[in-house]
Amino acid sequence: MKKDPRVVFGRCMMLGLAWTVLAFLVVPMAIVVPVSFTDQYFLSLPKEGLSLQHYAAFFEKDIWISATLDSLIVAIASTICALFLGTLCAIGCWRLASNRAEMVRTFMLTPIIVPTIVQALAMYRFWIDLGIMDTYFGLILAHTLIAVPYVVVTVSSSLANFDVRLEQASRNLGGSTSQTIRWVIVPSIMPGILSGALFAFTISFDEIVVALFITSRNVYTLPKRIWDGIQDHLDPTIASIATMLIAITLALLLTELWARQRQRAKRTARIDIGGE
Repeated sequence: MKKDPRVVFGRCMMLGLAWTVLAFLVVPMAIVVPVSFTDQYFLSLPKEGLSLQHYAAFFEKDIWISATLDSLIVAIASTICALFLGTLCAIGCWRLASNRAEMVRTFMLTPIIVPTIVQALAMYRFWIDLGIMDTYFGLILAHTLIAVPYVVVTVSSSLANFDVRLEQASRNLGGSTSQTIRWVIVPSIMPGILSGALFAFTISFDEIVVALFITSRNVYTLPKRIWDGIQDHLDPTIASIATMLIAITLALLLTELWARQRQRAKRTARIDIGGE
């Protein structure tokens, strides 16, 4: 059967547009990789050969190591807090399934809707009154508030596919609410929780706007240190850090994808065994 030329042309146009947009998004990140191996002392492509001196500078300079440790401390702590609060909120809204639950879920998504600069200004004013400016607690609290909505979204999407009969079976067998959540619901929605953890960690680790407003000298995250490096001079170490962050992000995404596929395979195997 001969295909309509107009359909083929339209499909080629759509594919071309999709690849163009993808290239527009990916190419700027890809350019960072060769720049990170430059043999020059400013941001440029390698001239005489590839060099690892700027990767070595990252591990040798205390300012980069301390900034990375600060970012890891804040990101891990805020991820744990966001996972706990976001998962409980998503499970509670899913369990109630009422208009009030929808209102709560909509309210939890507010940080995604409100511009980051507005949140930063509000936190700056409120954090001064609370006395938590330029503290780990203040930045962890801020990043937790920013990350919770993403956890709510990912966990809610997993709960939409959860088999309610599993919860009913657990309760009929004498399981309490906490036991049902811990041993039945949470393992079943683990892919959504892992996705939420990935989003929360990435958002916290990369966040710069709020950090600029509510931190000064005591807490100095890696994005803030990179910002200062761009303002002072274009240090190629920044490109090396960006390349490492890209590699780490891709590794986390692939790990999350592998966990989802493994969970899906287990679910399919249980269905096949049940059908037999």
